[in-house]
Amino acid sequence: MYAEDSTTRLNKFISETGICSRREADRLIEEGQVKVNGRVAEMGLRVNAEDRITVRGKPLKAKPAPVYLAYNKPVGITCTTDPEVPENIVDAVNYKKSRIFPIGRLDKPSEGLILLTNDGDIVNKILRAGNAHDKEYVVTVDKPFGPDFVQKMASGVPILGTVTQPCRVRQLGPKSFNIILTQGLNRQIRRMTEYLGYEVTRLKRTRIMNITLGDLKPGQWRPLNKKEMALINQMVADSVATEEASTQAAPSVRKTSKPPRKKPQPPRQDRRPDKKGKPAVKKSGKKPYPGGKSKKRG
Repeated sequence: MYAEDSTTRLNKFISETGICSRREADRLIEEGQVKVNGRVAEMGLRVNAEDRITVRGKPLKAKPAPVYLAYNKPVGITCTTDPEVPENIVDAVNYKKSRIFPIGRLDKPSEGLILLTNDGDIVNKILRAGNAHDKEYVVTVDKPFGPDFVQKMASGVPILGTVTQPCRVRQLGPKSFNIILTQGLNRQIRRMTEYLGYEVTRLKRTRIMNITLGDLKPGQWRPLNKKEMALINQMVADSVATEEASTQAAPSVRKTSKPPRKKPQPPRQDRRPDKKGKPAVKKSGKKPYPGGKSKKRG
């Protein structure tokens, strides 16, 4: 029997070889297409490198060497691995040596730095908002703004039913600013500026953690060097990954306050006053009669 920390879930082990995604690996396991040491595998099985694993009758290839790329995404490229989507990021990068996928995303109309890899563990450690890793952007909006806009953006803006976490914002020009986030809400910067009455006309990411865009031109990519990866590994050393994060990671957003509960109301009284100006009170389940007196039955 293997020690728990020396094994990996079968779906993750398969996906790390690059033949398919983790979700596709789940489907293969469910269909009985995966065997471990000659036996049909079950969901949730844990394995290690010593196990003999076959997929559709073919031995599973060894896990490829880890790949880490920095890419300057142009406007118009979609951050998806779906080959059916035109101008998807995998086709745009066209990396032939291994199956890669983006770490996070940039909206189609946005541009700038995005990292790609075949290492699923580091993806989760970088992306978890509770791990608080910086992402820096330069943003241009449609009209001039002042200090009040900067202060509101920095202190938190209500979007998507939450309030964004405090962040660093610095004005660069009449219509441009620099912003550093540790969150990654859907279209976060665009939604924040829209809430304050502005529209983003250009959004460019210039840094992720210690990796900067540098001299990369739109559409160009480069492998991260050993020094850069050593610092990234140091920065994510205490970060929680997929299975741990569900219980340990700090919440990524501050919840907006709940509406106050209504105070209990006194028993309802009939609104038609009696002759003395007092409301007739409903008693013993009988309906009040105009004038405050009960109607006598004949």
